[in-house]
Amino acid sequence: MLLKDLSALASPLNDQQIGQLQQAMSELSPQQLAWVSGYFWGLSQTGSSSNDAPSSQLSVAAEPAGKLTIIYASQTGNAKGVAEALKNEADANGIAVDLFDASDYKGKNLAKETHLIIVASTNGEGEAPDNAIELHEFLQSKKAPKLDNLKYAVIALGDSSYEFFCQTGKDFDSYLSKLGATAFLDRLDCDVDYEAPASEWRKQALEKVKETLSASDAQVVQLPVGQSAHVESPWNKQTPYTASLLTSQKITGRDSGKDVRHIEIDLEGSGITYQPGDALGVWYENSSNLVSAILEQVGLSGIESIELDGESISIHSALVNKFEITASNPQLVTKYAELSGSKKLQRLVEDKDKLREYAGNTQIIDVLKEKKTKLTAEELASLFRKLTPRLYSIASSQAEVEDEVHLTVGLVEYQQGEETRYGGASHYLTHRLEEGDNVKVFVEHNNNFKLPQDDNTPVIMIGPGTGIAPFRSFIQEREARDAEGKNWLFFGDRTFTQDFLYQVEWQKYLKSGVLTKLDVAFSRDQAEKVYVQDRILENAAEVWQWLQQGAYLYVCGDANRMAKDVHEALISVAEDQGKLGREQAEAFVNDLRKAKRYQRDVY
Repeated sequence: MLLKDLSALASPLNDQQIGQLQQAMSELSPQQLAWVSGYFWGLSQTGSSSNDAPSSQLSVAAEPAGKLTIIYASQTGNAKGVAEALKNEADANGIAVDLFDASDYKGKNLAKETHLIIVASTNGEGEAPDNAIELHEFLQSKKAPKLDNLKYAVIALGDSSYEFFCQTGKDFDSYLSKLGATAFLDRLDCDVDYEAPASEWRKQALEKVKETLSASDAQVVQLPVGQSAHVESPWNKQTPYTASLLTSQKITGRDSGKDVRHIEIDLEGSGITYQPGDALGVWYENSSNLVSAILEQVGLSGIESIELDGESISIHSALVNKFEITASNPQLVTKYAELSGSKKLQRLVEDKDKLREYAGNTQIIDVLKEKKTKLTAEELASLFRKLTPRLYSIASSQAEVEDEVHLTVGLVEYQQGEETRYGGASHYLTHRLEEGDNVKVFVEHNNNFKLPQDDNTPVIMIGPGTGIAPFRSFIQEREARDAEGKNWLFFGDRTFTQDFLYQVEWQKYLKSGVLTKLDVAFSRDQAEKVYVQDRILENAAEVWQWLQQGAYLYVCGDANRMAKDVHEALISVAEDQGKLGREQAEAFVNDLRKAKRYQRDVY
């Protein structure tokens, strides 16, 4: 019944009471109105009035509504996946639950919550994921509310190879605690092999929530405002689609120091859809030659069996299909130092910085070669992390390629003495798969790297090397949509003649006008090295002009150096062209990120 019709009803209330009730009800949300309705009905059944209701009863109206709220801070989708699994499990347990992307959640609403779980990944060097920057900053600010009524828990995802392991989750845990919230379960810090511990933690968390969330607090489960239901693909990380390789074509020159491949994969019949900016997850098999070398190094034949996930499997099969056996990590080095007694490795373990540097630059086979040691199959298996899929930025728009997906893959390879070392996934995709072979894939949606909805918005894309991949999909999409917005690409690599990826395509887009402006930086074509950040500074006035016109800016590629240098270049542009001080310029660039006008896909 509409409020305006209240006075038309036959009512035992006088006009003044009706007026007061209308005023009070106008300030309530539909959910609050429903609660008040039930509250008054309950009073009527006991014959009590608001005047003689016990004070404890009256105080309920001021308490937050009881339900579980889940917020995910996710960059590549792992934290989102854990959060979605948690919501599904809460639903199955009859727990009222809301799920939010951190970018869609208003921090001040935390004061209205009773039970909160944050699932947080860590980006870069201890930074919050792009979708959580605003919430992360809000909780540190003076605007953050007191949270004495809030019970919370945090699950953090990270990679212990990095110095700031699970830092964002640790931050959220600390901020909530300082605001007065009470943890109902200890924070879990997960490494890259997170699925089993995350699953057990979710179970414990929901048991705690059920214990502390009374039945009388139950709320009607609704989708958060601004979110709509959608049909999930049946193909995901756990159940990938078996596709086939259509094309693997080298797109660097014969004399290039790099081997970069354009990969095309057939998705026909899968029903898989993706958007520009999404990533393709690829499950790969390890090289049998590398497996044999590892087994020989530790004195195993390969037929020895181990127990893995409740089944017996040969150590050879496990190394091919179940474990990460190329990239090393500090934990593996530490464990092998203990097993082997290597003095060199033991000295490294004592210095965390040197340990991280060594692990990051040394493949597992070469760690094992530091000291030849016989291991049992179980001891060898204990060294390894579970195999995880590699995520590659998608280099195509379905508006252009339909039932295909394209990738731009650079082969990871380097010399170790007389031997060549390869990256596990890149070698599998570029050299070990033949056209027509099967490959298991799934799409990882990336809502933090998306074209603007308004096709009239200008776009600046910065993607050196294989970072060019998503911008190929962007341009294909903008052309298919007849987008009127201007498009500016910055591309860089070593040499013009050998490393200009998709050169013919970019020239075609320039000629047709789809690509408004192209600036390139080939570092080794002149005595002084030139990079994309240098081109940005050379074009500072026009970059600033585009940003003032509302341009969205995207960066894809190397996180360690390029992305940092580009970020500094953007701050310099804001300082010089906007006449801003350093702090103001940093705030300007940070505000672009908050507004989703500065998006990064870096690795």
